Amino acid sequence: QAQLVESGGGLVQAGGSLRLSCAASERTSSYTMAWFRQAPGKGRELVADISGSGRGTYYADSVKGRFTISRDNAKNTLYLQMDSLKLEDTAVYYCAARRGMQYDTWGQGTQVTVSS
Repeated sequence: QAQLVESGGGLVQAGGSLRLSCAASERTSSYTMAWFRQAPGKGRELVADISGSGRGTYYADSVKGRFTISRDNAKNTLYLQMDSLKLEDTAVYYCAARRGMQYDTWGQGTQVTVSS
């Protein structure tokens, strides 16, 4: 089972940008991969996902037009470009992978804090 390690989180002002990365320990081209987030006191929500080939993507309505998910299968790395960040984007962001119906491989999470 692949191990996933996120990086790129931090503190940013509202309106700013961050780019998250998720490095996998093995080839993930056959996995659907995703970014989830969990804000304090809230459940984990799906932010965006991407098919193994990278041709299919999904975005939550709350981030559509501001976030871009992408992957580089040659580097076994998943990305999330986050632009026009809002206070409500503050959360711990997790990358996840699945080959079946369930996301069964998770990273440890990276904190994103958006300040006013």
